[in-house]
Amino acid sequence: MPDRAVAWNWVDAGRSALCVIPAALVIAFGDPSKGLAWAIGILPAALIGVAPTRRGRANLVSIGGLFAGSILVGSLLSQAAVVAVVGIFLVAYGSAILASRRAFGRVAMTLCAPVAAVGLSYGDLGEAAGLGLLMLAGSIWSFAVFALWPEQPPLAVAQRPPLMRLAFARRYGVLLGLAAASSAAVGEAVHTDHVGWATAAAMFVMRPKAEMQELRSVGRVASVFLGALIAVVFVRTDPNAAAVATMAVAAIAGVAGSRQSRWYVSPLFTTVMVLTLLLYSDATTATEQWRFNERVGATLLGVGFAYLYGLAIPNIAERLRGRFRGGAFGTIDSGGAD
Repeated sequence: MPDRAVAWNWVDAGRSALCVIPAALVIAFGDPSKGLAWAIGILPAALIGVAPTRRGRANLVSIGGLFAGSILVGSLLSQAAVVAVVGIFLVAYGSAILASRRAFGRVAMTLCAPVAAVGLSYGDLGEAAGLGLLMLAGSIWSFAVFALWPEQPPLAVAQRPPLMRLAFARRYGVLLGLAAASSAAVGEAVHTDHVGWATAAAMFVMRPKAEMQELRSVGRVASVFLGALIAVVFVRTDPNAAAVATMAVAAIAGVAGSRQSRWYVSPLFTTVMVLTLLLYSDATTATEQWRFNERVGATLLGVGFAYLYGLAIPNIAERLRGRFRGGAFGTIDSGGAD
């Protein structure tokens, strides 16, 4: 876990800002909506950062492809409510099982599965494919920009985290799947415009370690609330295209510059971008209030389900096991009898 609550790296911020300049030019001199969507395509690179070697940086292309495929998987699941709920449970459970068998499983569980949850918001397969292609193109472009920097000596290889034990992965996978499926079920039941927001929030904050989940839960709620507030205030100033372009550059730089923070602050910047994209072409007081409430409410819903399945239920189960082993129900664990 990083040492600093909020870390900032100007070099990372500057490199990612360079990546988003073409999108900013499209916003300023072309179609702001398309330019903002292009800027969102830079997010995978901003979140991952620059590897010391160019070979390592080439992994950005693979990551962009994974994001694109995950978005499309979520969109395919969203075509029917029952399929969305059951399907996202299976995606979550399967990613946890994979994390017990392959090192890549951790990436699948913490990145690919939540991005698939985001895809539940895209019932239009064409729109989902377009967003996926933008993420892939953004990753390719970012790799080209990052490759301009000279290589650095490889960092000392940290000891790879051990794989989750299969028995634990099965339990955790069920709980992660229930958190995701419950969030999706509520979204489908109330017919929210973005079913994936709550589902992704649950999956982005839920972690096998309670301390990490608690930190990410508080961080996501606070970051999304502040980001949504900034986006609404920004749009209410009736910004011109140049101001929107500047905001896009600043938001991507913010994601990259703060990515090594212990606090979960990246949702602040992503929320500013997403809500600005939604509101810029349809900014009315009613729409602004609705989008603000929807984003914050979905976050609270997803984090709430993550708390229920990731913290509360395991804690209750552990207490019951403690009472069972400690004599409240006899000394069964030792094989004796009262």
